[in-house]
Amino acid sequence: MNDATFEKVGRTDTPIYGPRRLLVCGFSAPAQPKFQAVLKMAGLDNVPVVWAGADDRDETLAALFDQIGGYGLGRPSDLPRAIIVAGIFEKQLHLLMSACRQAGMKNALWAALTPTSQTWTLGALLNELAAERDQLAARRR
Repeated sequence: MNDATFEKVGRTDTPIYGPRRLLVCGFSAPAQPKFQAVLKMAGLDNVPVVWAGADDRDETLAALFDQIGGYGLGRPSDLPRAIIVAGIFEKQLHLLMSACRQAGMKNALWAALTPTSQTWTLGALLNELAAERDQLAARRR
């Protein structure tokens, strides 16, 4: 994953790379409807959501983003809590992040799909995101 770099997402009407979908993991079955309510608060309730579970860890992001909306709904996920976005506008990502904070949602790892990351497995991306989070936390100390 050496070619992974962190890039700040703007606040424009530019669509994020990939199909219009959210790939979400780490939500228990009872927490999934709560996240869908947050999507509604952010005006994104029409964006298909793919719910990834532990059995999806070795799937590529491209394969998971090819799933239909609602895939995995109702299954618990013991993966780290993460939200990976594609196909929505940059400003919509910021609205979603704000709605998650306002709703008091547990912290999540966030990522936007890229041409490089779509070839990674979900597990590899989650590991990379966790390492980035740890590096940022260490810099703040």
